[in-house]
Amino acid sequence: MGVPAFFRWLSRKYSSIIVHCVEERPKECNGVRIPIDTSKPNPNEVEFDNLYLDMNGIIHPCTHPEDKPAPKNEDEMMVAIFEYIDRLFNIVRPRRVLYMAIDGVAPRAKMNQQRSRRFRASKEGVELSEEKQRMREEVIQRGGYLPPEEIKERFDSNCITPGTEFMDNLAKCLRYYVADRLSNDPGWRNITVILSDASVPGEGEHKIMDYIRRQRAQPNHDPNTHHCLCGADADLIMLGLATHEPNFTIIREEFKPNKPRPCSLCGQVGHEIKECQGVAREKQGEHDQFADSLPASEQEFIFIRLSVLREYLERELTMASLPFPFDFERSVDDWVFMCFFVGNDFLPHLPSLEIREGAIDRLVNIYKDVVHKTGGYLTESGFVNLERVELIMQAVGVAEDNIFKKRKDDEESFKRRMKEKKKRMKAEQRPSFLPSGQFAPHALGGRDRPQAIQNARHAAYDMRMQGRDQRNMDAAQSLKAMMRNGNGNQSPAGPSNALDSRGVKRKADDSDSEPEPEDNIRLWEEGWKQRYYKTKFDVDVTDDAFRRKVVKSYVEGLCWVLRYYYQGCASWKWYFPFHYAPFASDFKDIKDMFTEFEVGTKPFKPLEQLMGVFPAASGNFLPESWRALMTDPDSSIIDFYPDDFAIDLNGKKYAWQGVALLPFVDERRLRAALEGVYPDLSPEETKRNSLGSDVLFVGKSHPLCDFIQELYTTGSSEGTEMPPELCHGIQGTLNLDEDPILPDKPVESPVPLLRDLTQNQAIGIKFKDPQYEEGFVFKAVILPEAKIPAKVLKPGDWEKSSNGPWRPQLGFNPNRQQAHLDQSAFRTLGHAMNRDRDRQRGGGQYSNTPPPGNYHQGNYRPPHGGHAQMYPYPRQQGPLRGAPPTFHPQQYPRQQYGHQGWNRAMQSQAGAYQHNQQRGHGGPGNYQQRHSRQEDHRGPQGYNSGRSYPLPPPARRYNWN
Repeated sequence: MGVPAFFRWLSRKYSSIIVHCVEERPKECNGVRIPIDTSKPNPNEVEFDNLYLDMNGIIHPCTHPEDKPAPKNEDEMMVAIFEYIDRLFNIVRPRRVLYMAIDGVAPRAKMNQQRSRRFRASKEGVELSEEKQRMREEVIQRGGYLPPEEIKERFDSNCITPGTEFMDNLAKCLRYYVADRLSNDPGWRNITVILSDASVPGEGEHKIMDYIRRQRAQPNHDPNTHHCLCGADADLIMLGLATHEPNFTIIREEFKPNKPRPCSLCGQVGHEIKECQGVAREKQGEHDQFADSLPASEQEFIFIRLSVLREYLERELTMASLPFPFDFERSVDDWVFMCFFVGNDFLPHLPSLEIREGAIDRLVNIYKDVVHKTGGYLTESGFVNLERVELIMQAVGVAEDNIFKKRKDDEESFKRRMKEKKKRMKAEQRPSFLPSGQFAPHALGGRDRPQAIQNARHAAYDMRMQGRDQRNMDAAQSLKAMMRNGNGNQSPAGPSNALDSRGVKRKADDSDSEPEPEDNIRLWEEGWKQRYYKTKFDVDVTDDAFRRKVVKSYVEGLCWVLRYYYQGCASWKWYFPFHYAPFASDFKDIKDMFTEFEVGTKPFKPLEQLMGVFPAASGNFLPESWRALMTDPDSSIIDFYPDDFAIDLNGKKYAWQGVALLPFVDERRLRAALEGVYPDLSPEETKRNSLGSDVLFVGKSHPLCDFIQELYTTGSSEGTEMPPELCHGIQGTLNLDEDPILPDKPVESPVPLLRDLTQNQAIGIKFKDPQYEEGFVFKAVILPEAKIPAKVLKPGDWEKSSNGPWRPQLGFNPNRQQAHLDQSAFRTLGHAMNRDRDRQRGGGQYSNTPPPGNYHQGNYRPPHGGHAQMYPYPRQQGPLRGAPPTFHPQQYPRQQYGHQGWNRAMQSQAGAYQHNQQRGHGGPGNYQQRHSRQEDHRGPQGYNSGRSYPLPPPARRYNWN
């Protein structure tokens, strides 16, 4: 679920939940890549039991990446997906279960958002192609250079939807991949792999949650299982909290803003397509060997520790003097529920609540104030108490008017700051053209001696071209400014003297300001509710019946979403039938607005879902007769597939933040139209249109392998209960697979780039989660025998105790040893840091600093009141600007240590130090004189004199006593 800005807000407020992943890199020996042994202990100092992969978060960046060249064909995409999974497995190294879940057919409530995304993607793709063609013509007319246009079919990311051939092929490739790893990788030897492909209905992350819920309700479940879930969606954090598992971690890619993206027209980095000038590409490398590579670093991963987040929430949500017993687990559920108000995939967020404006903190404060009046918690195991929720909503509604006014004030304040910033930058801007290179101006005395001019004609030509480009850019900006102001009469004096038709000089910041979308609602002015309902719903605010209808649907949505998170999908048919949300102040008398959802509903079939979410431009993924229903003017459902549609920015700035005003799909009309084309499906399409089941894989050395082989030998046609003692307490029902992977039988590779698996050691069988009777409630509680992890955050009363200084926990290991540096390590840091930069500029921050052992000993007196100085740059010598004293190895007598190698090391160190002094200060100079004057006042000093830091640990190479 995409909740904009939620993770950014969470990571900033609760910063200790983030831990950077330690990743072991593969090594090469004589050009041969040595694979990583994942059976060894985890370098992150934690052992995970189960790893769950939300596969759609892997498929999308591997098939159409944003920061590197896209794969050339489908085979390369599959290999990229395999390598991504390998990398995650190397970081996490699960010891029991690997669960891979691909999005299947989603509930109807989710299909509305999927439909909006796919229609947007299709529209943006067409607009991008048109813009590229227009910009290409403009650049070529100006005489610019562009690489020849490649005739390449654009990858339509809409094919990553259940029911397409791409997803069917992906399932086959993943079966081959699992069999290969179970047969050849020692880290996979005892792993149980469960693959839930796109034929299994449900979103990937919710299939994972359903598996966890059903397993933890079994008597054989280990309550101290350490879970790790991979995915980038913000709702994974709330889903992890909803499990009430004490050991739950999320792994995701680290977000790095402002990553360079290549221009889609010329392929160069540093500008967007609208700024492309058609400049010839510079040669990359001596022989242009890096022409097709982007300067992008490998994506790094982070862990999100939900156990630490629970610590933060416990501090924030704990309340004293309640009229009922405080239950932290129930308060966590209420916190998750309140997060739904600021955004989720199934409901539009309330107009008055924005995460960037502190909406969650506002809700928590209201919750803590109101909970004394409610008499209890808002939720229980996924069921909502609407009477108590109404108190929260009314408290938010009272503040709505002030929230809208403050939002307007903040926007105006931000605009003023941006204008002032632009003015400052413009005032500090250097002249439009300055000569560069060898003709660049230098400060007086900046050069030691004049330098000879080299290749003057070529340098002058470059300066002329630079000046011409600058003039062209000025002219283009002036023309754009004229067009924006609707004035075609430009004064010959240039853009700085531009006058409008009335002879009034145009404001300087007019050309810099971007056009803003018109806001007809004006929530900060009186009458905002009337304007909102009239503009968004085309009804009058006095129509109370319609407003209650919208509120009733929203209340049903809140109940459906919470049930979806805690108990599974309550109804496959329900959806919110409006594009906009009501106001918080409209939530009145909501206690009896919801009773129960319709039971026994079924999900769409894969091809039916494609008809519900695809635009006509993506109809090539559907059978021909089905495709005609999208384009035939006489089709009974042609209105579901508009060629163009409006996007309401709804107070936002960018189109992707707006609301796509698409018609909602009527399920009855869609099914009626499809009845006539179902007979046209081929056997392969019929198979793709059917619902499948999960598949469980184990290796030949796994205890469960012999049991599964026996099922295939006997040919059991009925489901068989899985013995939990053979598979870490996992329970479920096993059914024979029609096309099984069996040991000692070859597995054909569906990817031509990869070899066939001739010595297969894996076996696969259909797997079904444990089933429960209708109406069973999964309790949202900590299991009785679960062990709560040790606290990580600093206790609030630590300062008052006598426990010594607080040592924060770094990473997962609370007993990690702190590193200690001895004297040689200090010298290495002081004399080897920034070595390359020192060579270039003649010194660095540490280049002229004596070793730490020298400080405050008789051989060196800090000048100016006893404070040591560190010169970041070489300084002119003078009577008071001498360098520190010469390094004398005699002061460390060799007999004190008894090692001959130590004396040679000290001599080489002294030579390097003397060389550093001469390079940075032009020679020892006059500090020798000062040193000789100080010589009489010092006695023989050893390492132990004048220390300002503790002694090194006793277990070291040398005896320091």
